[in-house]
Amino acid sequence: MQNELSFLQLVLDASPLVQLVMASLLLASVLSWTAIFDRSRTLRRAQRAADDFEDKFWSGGDLGDLYRGLDRHPDEIQGMAMVFHAGFREFARLKDASNMDPMAVVEGARRAMHVAMSREMDSLERHLSFLATVGSTSPYVGLFGTVWGIMNSFHALGNVKQATLNLVAPGIAEALIATAMGLFAAIPAVVAYNKYADAVQRLESRYEDFAEEFANILQRQAHMLLGKK
Repeated sequence: MQNELSFLQLVLDASPLVQLVMASLLLASVLSWTAIFDRSRTLRRAQRAADDFEDKFWSGGDLGDLYRGLDRHPDEIQGMAMVFHAGFREFARLKDASNMDPMAVVEGARRAMHVAMSREMDSLERHLSFLATVGSTSPYVGLFGTVWGIMNSFHALGNVKQATLNLVAPGIAEALIATAMGLFAAIPAVVAYNKYADAVQRLESRYEDFAEEFANILQRQAHMLLGKK
């Protein structure tokens, strides 16, 4: 209890600028943890959705039925299912056009899939830049508060005849708290950013691989359907 009161007292006794630094670091820490939990839920949901959709896609069922099933619940389409939905919709639209080259139809579907994939990646990467910013800048913000606090402590020594450790220790301690808070905000943000950036990259690779495999399937169907016209 005494340690908690002493810590609180050090914060309350800090200079206004150091208190502002501490408050900004505390806010950054709270926001980064909010982003961490949000990204954790989002990426887990995206990975499960990709697994479930791949199981349905490669189960051997009719792709038209799969598309129509997704089309009945458009608000629930996400991730790999969104890539498939965009590609199949564009393929179905283009193949009914007259005098369309099969490769042009496939390329149109491929472009639609890449647009959908880009939107999905933007959604998955949300808040990652904030985590990177917190992780890279928080230690320096905390260091700034520490330097300012130590400067004030040594400046106060000029007003006394005899300098003692008791005079500078509280000021230095409160200044070092800013560094500790900077590290407290930065370390989880850096760890989370590296983990989630890797997860996003893996999902992007899965989406790209699926888009290419699906494009190959559409190419075979395009040659079969359009070659008969």
